Amino acid sequence: MDPQGPIAAVQKTHLLRATGLILIAVIPVLLLVPLIALRYRRRKGGTAAYRPDWDFSAKLEFLMWGVPVVIVAILSFYLWKATHRLDPYAAPFGDEPALRVQVVGLDWKWLFIYPDLGIASVGELGIPVKQQVAMTLTTDTVMQSFMIPALAGQIYAMPGMTTQLHVVADQPETMQGENTQYNGRGFTKQKFQTVAMQPDEFDAWVEKVRGNGILLDPTTYQTLAMRTDRDEVQAALGTTQMPENALYFKLDDGDLFHTILHRYHSGKALPLDQQPGTTEFGQEASQ
Repeated sequence: MDPQGPIAAVQKTHLLRATGLILIAVIPVLLLVPLIALRYRRRKGGTAAYRPDWDFSAKLEFLMWGVPVVIVAILSFYLWKATHRLDPYAAPFGDEPALRVQVVGLDWKWLFIYPDLGIASVGELGIPVKQQVAMTLTTDTVMQSFMIPALAGQIYAMPGMTTQLHVVADQPETMQGENTQYNGRGFTKQKFQTVAMQPDEFDAWVEKVRGNGILLDPTTYQTLAMRTDRDEVQAALGTTQMPENALYFKLDDGDLFHTILHRYHSGKALPLDQQPGTTEFGQEASQ
């Protein structure tokens, strides 16, 4: 309810409009039901008309059915407009070209990969203000729901598939993002900070991540993909050059995101020790 970007602002307007229209039908019911029960209750000396043979009123039927029909028609019109305007795969807001970010859901943390910048992060999503941020999402574990409430609504991420989300921040601000779909003991800690910065501050942040990050190679990723929350993986991979609530990485030469995505496309079930999110994952490497 406190939008920090144009997408969330439109979503808030749509929510308030829909709530107001629905209340047109709800408020009379909430008011009239107790009044009718009070007026027509059984009592001595009651003056309310008793008409046992009454069963139809054209005016009442028109009101009872006509008002909801009009409300549904108006809601449908605005929903149609909002659905097209707020299509998460489209990019109608912000400046172009968009900043590409690949998002991987893990147990229990989010990995943000910046393929054009050669960096990645966990626990912190840095973005420049006024610029479109084009996210491509997947998971390397169970289905999850990605959301930054101040910027846009939620969107699902699933293993072996990709979804897309576009966000824009209006001004420098730090906002919380999270997974909104329960996925085990670390669910409450699967949160991250979205830091919107001026372009020059974002460039400095990129250099800080690049200079202080560790190499995100297959060995590092295996540690990252274990069933650990952000605090536990911070203890395993964090260094004194990194913040206490974020991990910084430099990318390996390979295409990590598509490697994660495509290993679910072989048509064969992955062994349990190769599936992040299982208790067996990584056991062979740790022995």
